[in-house]
Amino acid sequence: MNRPGRFPLREAKTHREAWLDTAFAMLAEGGVDHVRIEPLARRLRVTKGGFYWHFKDRAELLAALLTHWRDGRMAVIARHVTPEADEDAEAVLRRLLGRYLDHPNPRGAAIEMAVRDWARHDPGAAAAVAEVDRARLAHVVPLFESLGAGPCEAEARARLFYAYVFGQNLLSPTSDAAEAARQQDRIAAILIGRDAA
Repeated sequence: MNRPGRFPLREAKTHREAWLDTAFAMLAEGGVDHVRIEPLARRLRVTKGGFYWHFKDRAELLAALLTHWRDGRMAVIARHVTPEADEDAEAVLRRLLGRYLDHPNPRGAAIEMAVRDWARHDPGAAAAVAEVDRARLAHVVPLFESLGAGPCEAEARARLFYAYVFGQNLLSPTSDAAEAARQQDRIAAILIGRDAA
């Protein structure tokens, strides 16, 4: 996603992407109730009339945010599970863990948490989250099956995998980097079903 302010101010009202990107920033900062037309226009330094070039109303903006988030998350997991070079299923899973845990994306995590909170009280957001979760599991379950897990165990491991990845955002980071790496290796071994080194 582009950062707010990428577009020249006089052009911001003509770029739907600028409105969406700024709305995502507001969503990450304060949740869905924080995403409002007037404050959004102020951030872009345009009149709120520019908003109506792209969206009928706030509901249409929120629907566009959900669609953009859902499609983006589904595309990302499809791309991330594609094996690189001679990777086997275990290597792909370890790379996925490393991508999520070694290279955190605070903005992405904040958006993920905000959308999930939104889903607690909005059917449209709940449907988007359910689609993303189904896609993530559909891509990761076969990796666990490739490692010898049966269908039920593979699904359980995939759910644990994602619970761990997203739950890590809620825990305070370990100050000892070496211990954090050892802990991550132990947890990866448990999740993947391999003995820890």
